[in-house]
Amino acid sequence: MTSRVSDMTDAGEIGRDMHQLVAELYPICRSITGNGLRETLRRVQKHIPLTLHEVPSGTPVFDWTVPKEWNINDAWVKNGQGERVIDFQQSNLHVVGYSVPVRRRVSASELRTHLHTLPEHPAWIPWRTSYYHETWGFCLAQDRLAALTDDEYEVCIDSTLEPGHLTYGEYLLPGETTDEVLLSCHTCHPSLANDNLSGVALAVALAEHLATQPRRYSYRFLFIPGTIGSITWLSRNEPATSRIRHGLVLACVGDAGPVTYKRSRRGDAEIDRAVACVLRHSGRPFEILDFSPYGYDERQFCSPGIDLPVGCFMRTPHGRFPEYHTSADSPELVRPEALAHSFATAAEILSTLEHNRTFVNLNPKCEPQLGRRGIYRTMGGTDAAVSELAMLWVLNLSDGRHSLLDIAERSGCSFEAIKRAADVLRDHDLLALATGSQS
Repeated sequence: MTSRVSDMTDAGEIGRDMHQLVAELYPICRSITGNGLRETLRRVQKHIPLTLHEVPSGTPVFDWTVPKEWNINDAWVKNGQGERVIDFQQSNLHVVGYSVPVRRRVSASELRTHLHTLPEHPAWIPWRTSYYHETWGFCLAQDRLAALTDDEYEVCIDSTLEPGHLTYGEYLLPGETTDEVLLSCHTCHPSLANDNLSGVALAVALAEHLATQPRRYSYRFLFIPGTIGSITWLSRNEPATSRIRHGLVLACVGDAGPVTYKRSRRGDAEIDRAVACVLRHSGRPFEILDFSPYGYDERQFCSPGIDLPVGCFMRTPHGRFPEYHTSADSPELVRPEALAHSFATAAEILSTLEHNRTFVNLNPKCEPQLGRRGIYRTMGGTDAAVSELAMLWVLNLSDGRHSLLDIAERSGCSFEAIKRAADVLRDHDLLALATGSQS
């Protein structure tokens, strides 16, 4: 990706750049720890100045413990002719994540207790893990299982599971204030494109875009392994959470489904309202879900002892597209145009947060005469009647108690129309920032 990401008009190029990053990262065998995760973060460092943090295995993080580090070099199952009938080199999904090392001959019946398939999708390889229970296993397509007719097989998983580190990446983009917007994605899945890498690509694109823009807020980007990564970050940075004003977890943003947003635990936080406002005026189908304590890392950021205003920004949610956690979640599933639309929508949400202010009408006794000021029909880009109505709403509700987002919600106008009206009124000395509202 390049700085052209900052050009919001070139949606096609943005989507292609994001898809290129997905395709580049796709072959890497990632997990919640290990060299594949580090390599992914190093690739991200080519785009944004990510700081890598290493947390030793055994470190207590709230009620959890940082696990042993897992790495894998190769794995296979060979038949009696020495042929690899299951081969890690063909797909890293063939091995159950966190499998302990094994090298021995096993009977066909024993082998089958360690095999995982998807009978409902016989050509797809499922993805399975065993992070916190030491075992081993292989995954394969159901239509390959019938070909395993030998009585005995040679099994090899050339892996290590030993004390090491959990690695995560962090990038703080400072703004005019120390108040922060948190943007988080998970970086722990192996070759899964939509559920993992699309969120990484979106986070990178937003970081590059925001770096070129004036910023009221500071932006903290987290590239973390799912669940244990957010728990670890929160455990190590709990005092810093007091600066987080808004947050989004980015996941599954590259498929063809409509944008879906899962509210924060609070349900009516400013981020929840900003997303809803943008989606209502997008002209496209969308879905807004209530919070539930199941899903991605929003459930950690929204745990009762943390309770941050963090929602989850998706297209088709996890588990609701058939390719989820299978070999069919490939770069072909992820569409450049969907990535571009996710980027544009997320950028508009962040812009709404950036420009949401509270104003005071400087001429509050009856309507000011807008015509003699030449304001009517001076704003391009929207219908004149809508623009004039937006100005009247801004003048009426700018009493120091209603923000621009409040006004957009009550009026039914888009936030952009309300913001544009406020800009014009400020230019004509009819509006001023309320005391305590940041410029």
